[in-house]
Amino acid sequence: MSIVKINALTVPAEQREVLEKRFAARAGSVEGSDGFEWFELLRPVEGTDTYLVYTRWRSEEDFEKWRAQMAQASHGGGGATAEGGERPKPAATGATLWSFEVVQQAAPKES
Repeated sequence: MSIVKINALTVPAEQREVLEKRFAARAGSVEGSDGFEWFELLRPVEGTDTYLVYTRWRSEEDFEKWRAQMAQASHGGGGATAEGGERPKPAATGATLWSFEVVQQAAPKES
């Protein structure tokens, strides 16, 4: 079965729009990766400043391969830069990566 990675990002209220725009601008950056199955950016509704970035992968190896490629791209100058060539300040003030194995799943019944 698949694995799920959830990145819990602490985002101050004044940075929410920045974070969402950055994710919108990255559209397509993970979708072509081998083993990638799903992505969702979840905005908090009430009582928290934590966004959840949900990705689902065929295997841990596929996720780690993608992560290594992303790290290599960012160190090689492939990351986005602000005016003046500097990297933009992070929108999140903290991040925690949670890992899960999918042990059960369900989908809507076809009518």
